Amino acid sequence: MAEVPMKTLALVVLTAAAVFISHMSVLGQPVPSQNPAEQVLEDFSKGEADGFPQGWQASRNEAETRKAYVIQRDGDRAFLRTKGVNDQMRIFKRVAWNPKEYPIVTWRWRLRSVPSGEGPFAAVFVSLDTDLLVIPVSTKYLWTTSGNVGAIKEGGFFGAAEVVARAGSQPVGQWIQERINAYADFVKIHKHEPALQAWGISLVTGPGVELDFGSIALAKQ
Repeated sequence: MAEVPMKTLALVVLTAAAVFISHMSVLGQPVPSQNPAEQVLEDFSKGEADGFPQGWQASRNEAETRKAYVIQRDGDRAFLRTKGVNDQMRIFKRVAWNPKEYPIVTWRWRLRSVPSGEGPFAAVFVSLDTDLLVIPVSTKYLWTTSGNVGAIKEGGFFGAAEVVARAGSQPVGQWIQERINAYADFVKIHKHEPALQAWGISLVTGPGVELDFGSIALAKQ
């Protein structure tokens, strides 16, 4: 049997690797970074023609949502600029990861303008499981006008459990880094382990609020 030339063998290996990475992306799984202690879920570096973030979907009223969530750049750093219209107009991204291996979720956000009145400014939904109807089981991390950071409000049958990540209308115009243990919060709230693979993440900005979202990442600790 003739030996396979080294160049042909190398090409086969590279092609197989490319197919594997492509398959991982289709499944919504983050491609491993050079630092296995961290994984980037979203850096808003890729947008569609209208600026809507690539790989994301609108939960309702797509035309209005696409206008309200648009990628912009500050130098070489991309971010998502949002202006809330309706607190039900969320955007979501299906992306899988092992929540037990990567329990920590981090993100950056920057409040730019808030209307008068009560109500959450924005929220990040972390969905680590689905229910019997295959509806995402989410924890909603809020930046709200008041409350105690860390306070938990259990969700209803179709509603997400809420955790206050940040309270108060300050600072304005300054990037803030958040770091939460989504795995520990899920177990504490739901009293059971999450799925082996997370469902994904969602974002929403409150009516009349102008806020920027920066990169979203995972960490092992």
